[in-house]
Amino acid sequence: MSQSGQRRMGGQPLFILDEDAQRTHGKDAQSSNIAAGKAVTESVRTTLGPRGMDKMLVSDSGEVVITNDGATILDEMDIEHPAAQMIVEVAETQEDEVGDGTTTASVLAGQLLTQAEDLLEDDVHPTTIVEGYHEASKLAQNAIDGEVLDSEVDEETLIAVADSSMTGKGTGDIAAGDLAETVVEAVQQTTDGGGTAREKITIRSQAGSSSSATELVEGVIIEEEPVHGNMPRAVTDAAIGVIDADLEVRESNIDAEYNVSNVDQLNAAIEAEEAELAGYAEAIADTGADVVFVSGDIDERVGAQLAQEGIVAFDSVSDDDIKAIVHSTGASRVGSADTLETSDLGEAEDIHVEKYGDEELAFVQGGATSETVTLFARGGTEHVTDELERALNDALDVVTAALDKGGVVPGAGATEIAIANHIRDEAASIEGRKQLAVEAFADAVDVVPRTLAENTGLDPIDALVDLRAEHESEGIAGIISQGQTGIVDDPVDYGVLDPAAVKREAVESATEAATMIARIDDVISAS
Repeated sequence: MSQSGQRRMGGQPLFILDEDAQRTHGKDAQSSNIAAGKAVTESVRTTLGPRGMDKMLVSDSGEVVITNDGATILDEMDIEHPAAQMIVEVAETQEDEVGDGTTTASVLAGQLLTQAEDLLEDDVHPTTIVEGYHEASKLAQNAIDGEVLDSEVDEETLIAVADSSMTGKGTGDIAAGDLAETVVEAVQQTTDGGGTAREKITIRSQAGSSSSATELVEGVIIEEEPVHGNMPRAVTDAAIGVIDADLEVRESNIDAEYNVSNVDQLNAAIEAEEAELAGYAEAIADTGADVVFVSGDIDERVGAQLAQEGIVAFDSVSDDDIKAIVHSTGASRVGSADTLETSDLGEAEDIHVEKYGDEELAFVQGGATSETVTLFARGGTEHVTDELERALNDALDVVTAALDKGGVVPGAGATEIAIANHIRDEAASIEGRKQLAVEAFADAVDVVPRTLAENTGLDPIDALVDLRAEHESEGIAGIISQGQTGIVDDPVDYGVLDPAAVKREAVESATEAATMIARIDDVISAS
């Protein structure tokens, strides 16, 4: 029996753990947890910034993901260590709350753990470290508030925010600018007096062209084709029905046998079946519908009759697509063809089907009540379109955050320099050993500009010195990517901007994860 699995009471051993359980405690537990957290963050550190590198992730089944998106990398990795899993949760929280900055949050959490490890070795108590980190986190939030630009968040600013988010994410630096304009246009079209409506923007990706072919569609795109080859491929000023049922011969809910003794009975059964199917097509045609979207299956005979009526029909449409069509066209979702009325029909200016390789896509544009838009993302290969879709999602999220959650701040590491300087200035007024933790927090924040410098080919130490000097003299300085290297300059002049909400969330989530791991001094693994 392991010593961790027993205690002595009155000279007799008291067993409290299974003999196969494992226990690590004290400094060994702290070191193990911190090492695991640092290992995870190190795996994404080289992806940070416009010159960050990509990662190729290969699953057991051979599926390949190529990306430099921090949240995607950590999600795809098979991470088992519980402390390391907390860093993954940092990225997930960052992605859920603001949509971008996942790598920054993860790298910051790892560096906070590195600094905490040094403090623990100097016999600073974990509780003191936690208190100091939380104090520094508040100072960091104040510093971020002080860096928010006073200028209005106009269209030009939003384009800069989107461009900064996408640069270096597989979109290509040239294409990123054009894509940023498309992203901002999408957000503006779904913005009303109540704020932005991010849920009204969808992305549909399709391989077969360059990313510059990406376009904004005012409406919905679904991956469906007409159920019959004779149906029209395009309809203008379309009346649209949405049916949530199968258009097939109804089946009995009980097991039953029918004895057919002569041909007349067989013909009667066939005629009844044909009449039922014809009734579906007639009911739809009587409403004046030009296009019908059905969530269930459509019998081939119903499809043929609808084609004769000049009606376009799509079956097996997903619930999400059905909801998008209803929202876009103003159609009412009904439970059967028999209950479909003219008043239930929606409207769209244009519905057409286009073929891309082996796939067909249906475009529903200009709906009567449409505030829904779709970014139709194009790329040369599936891997490119997947990464482009991730980049567009991040860009949409940061533009939304810039509008709804407190403005923008300078990017390129400038805000982190301001945070570190502010914390160091305030650290002198903090008494006791907690001051050491506050100063360590400031040193940890420096990891962001230091990593940006390293990834752009600059010497990280020299760049950090230059950044601090430039910040002291000019009030703002960041690492700007220029050609194959980088320079120290004002990021605002280059349009490198980030939403303040991204910085706030990164500091908060990284601090919470690091302090939680630092407080753990006992790890018990059950058998």
